[in-house]
Amino acid sequence: MDSSTRPVPDETDTLRLVAERLRRLRRANGLSLRQLAEATGTSASFLSQLERGLTGASASTLIRIANCFGTSISELFSTPEITRDPVLRRAQRPALPVTDGQRKMLLSRRPLTHFETYVSEFDVGGSTGPEQYTHGDSHEMFIVLRGSVRLELGADHHEMHAGDSVEYASSVPHRVANIGDVVAEVLFIISPPTSTATYLDTYRAKGE
Repeated sequence: MDSSTRPVPDETDTLRLVAERLRRLRRANGLSLRQLAEATGTSASFLSQLERGLTGASASTLIRIANCFGTSISELFSTPEITRDPVLRRAQRPALPVTDGQRKMLLSRRPLTHFETYVSEFDVGGSTGPEQYTHGDSHEMFIVLRGSVRLELGADHHEMHAGDSVEYASSVPHRVANIGDVVAEVLFIISPPTSTATYLDTYRAKGE
């Protein structure tokens, strides 16, 4: 368990920023101090002091806390979101490299709390990969925005077109493939988030 340390004057602003960010993340995820303490190997009293800016924490402790919220330690020290432009421009969407003919972009703003949202563009013949996959055990929905795709959901296959949507558990093996002759676009929504901080760190905003 971390021991309390009295901050020196030049640490005050940093401690306040981390305190506000942690308090907001914990409440957004519906966790009590005791529940977060159990998940991170700390104590409720230590977390209470941390959220009030009365103590600091080791890097390893902050990493464990950040991982509980599907974010990274660097985001605990980032500029407060209220100073950020609330509009995410299409050209600024954080994106993964193109794989299997799929361009996957993150729409939800980090750190993720109640849900995560992606938009994927599939080239003709593109897919989410050669095999079905799973991720966590969350509620997942996707909506076809453009084109035609085939959803493989376990042993079932569904042909879907623009405007069609489907819901399933992310623990069920699934795969999406473009079966049309134009680029297909699909919106994915997962709640609660299943992405880890390590996975989220692979996303980079265009232009970086």
